[in-house]
This record gives sequence, structure tokens and C-alpha cells, in this order.
Amino acid sequence: QVQLVESGGGLVQAGGSLRLSCAASGRTFSSYNMGWFRQAPGKEREFVAAISTSGGLTYYEDSVKGRFTISRDNAKNTVYLQMNSLKPEDTAVYYCAANMRYAVSSRRETNYDYWGQGTQVTVSS
Repeated sequence: QVQLVESGGGLVQAGGSLRLSCAASGRTFSSYNMGWFRQAPGKEREFVAAISTSGGLTYYEDSVKGRFTISRDNAKNTVYLQMNSLKPEDTAVYYCAANMRYAVSSRRETNYDYWGQGTQVTVSS
């Protein structure tokens, strides 16, 4: 069992930056591929980024490539999402999730076993 708690969301102007953190409980954090998803009002939840257990592989949704960076610190049981050059269309609730059974390249939310409660990111124009 893994419990995930996100933090770092908030209100930021377009062009600004935020860093989201996701702290995981348990001693098996390094066994999980980790992902970030987001859900904007009235839209389906969508994949944002994923990182492999060691941090050596990362994947991004096209609209965030070059602006967002996913990273992890297995010693701290934490995964991060650095978000730069934020746009109003990045406004959403951001969720971190853990995936132990499927390849890190999988973007399907149904492949993720554990989810955090989400943190709101609002980007004003």
C-alpha cells in the first residue's frame, strides 16, 4: 500500500513557475514508476509526465515538453514536477500516481494503482 500526498499548487501568473511535490509513504517507493496527471474543469483527466523507478526514463505529454520536468528522489520518497512557462491552459487539479505493474511508457490512468488527492494549479492570464 502506498499513500501519496501532493503539495505545491497555487495561483501563478502566465509565464511563471511552480514546483509540485508528491510525498509517498511506505518503503517500496523506489519500486514504483511514478506519474503526474491533471484534470481541468469539464475535461477528462489526462497524462502529463511519468518517470521510471530509477529516474532514468521520463515521458511527457506533448503540450508540456520543454516546459515541465519530472524528477524523483528515492531517498526522500518524493516525486516532483517542475513547471515553467506556465499557461492558462495548464490550469487544473494535478495528481500524482504510482504504477508498479506496467511500463513507465504507459500513459493510461487505469494502469496506475495509487493516487494522491490532488493539488490545484491556477494560471492567470
